[in-house]
Amino acid sequence: MKKFIKMALASSLVLAALAGCSTQSSLENNGSKAPEQASGGSASGKVTIGLAISTQNNPFFVTLKEGAEKAAKDAGADLIVVDAQDDTAKQISGIEDLIQKKVDVILINPTDSAAVGTAVEAANKANIPVITVDRSADSGKVVSHIASDNVKGGKMAGEYILNAIGGKGNIVELQGIAGTSAANDRGKGFHEAVDGKDGVKVIASQPADFDRAKGMSVMENILQGNPDIQAVFAHNDEMALGALQAIEAANKNILVVGFDATDDAVKAVNDGKMGATVAQKPADIGAKAVETAIKVSKGEQVDSSIPVDLELVTKK
Repeated sequence: MKKFIKMALASSLVLAALAGCSTQSSLENNGSKAPEQASGGSASGKVTIGLAISTQNNPFFVTLKEGAEKAAKDAGADLIVVDAQDDTAKQISGIEDLIQKKVDVILINPTDSAAVGTAVEAANKANIPVITVDRSADSGKVVSHIASDNVKGGKMAGEYILNAIGGKGNIVELQGIAGTSAANDRGKGFHEAVDGKDGVKVIASQPADFDRAKGMSVMENILQGNPDIQAVFAHNDEMALGALQAIEAANKNILVVGFDATDDAVKAVNDGKMGATVAQKPADIGAKAVETAIKVSKGEQVDSSIPVDLELVTKK
């Protein structure tokens, strides 16, 4: 009988010890999960950022993406890039994919500032913070907007043109994609500089959709109907370079000013073919966007508008 009691007591002690080990293991597991849950990132603790970019057919946005990729790599963050190829429907679909992937923050470089609002609102409903890059969104909640001051840049270009042509002459404006904040703001700044000036007239303002081939064809048509032109302001360098091709083919001597300071444009400026271009520093915009996204993912407060410096590039 005593032997039986001793065996039962030993069995009870073993069970208690096992229960104690089980309880301790459970607590340890819960403790190890807490930091991962608090990180706000993936299971590995990394921040995952989505970048919905308007196009990779434009060197400016290629450089912006590369700046974002470098900043993400340096910070140990994951960056998922979706390219809209200048197609609004494709961009909205890409943003929906990023929402399904449950990224921590979405960076959006809109193809269309008005149309992208539905995608911003979808991210809002999924509680994913949105940051706009280079171009703004007309609706939806955006935590921060990171861009150059496009109004200021357009004004810089207009003032440079006025000075270069001696305050007299006919000017052509090649506009970007209708509905984008970049086109609206650059045009606004340009007109603030040149409108109402005696002896100066903007004889044509036509869209060429930020595209080099369209810039050339639109400029060809303008030249046919307006032989007396002193300067051209294009809302980006791709259109400026296209206009330059048309001007050279027509054997004209017309001042051309662009916007973005892409490698091709800077070379054209230094070669004396283009007058100037406004440098936006796209790599800095991409890097600043990723740095801001990481802060937002950690719950830090950020400014609603974060400017990136501009400068006018002229021949060295």
